[in-house]
Amino acid sequence: DIFNILGQKVKTLASGRYPAGNHSVIWDGKNLSGENVSTGIYFYRLYTESFTETRRMLLLK
Repeated sequence: DIFNILGQKVKTLASGRYPAGNHSVIWDGKNLSGENVSTGIYFYRLYTESFTETRRMLLLK
């Protein structure tokens, strides 16, 4: 999931179960409604069965 600086969910990039290994997703810079979001700081959250991790990223246009 991707969240804005206010903690509001902006987009879900992937859901469901994936086999163990390396995986990648690409965010197109759009929100849940398909609209382009503004340049700024966003947070992405990764969920697994054993942990959850949140990291910061900067979207530049």
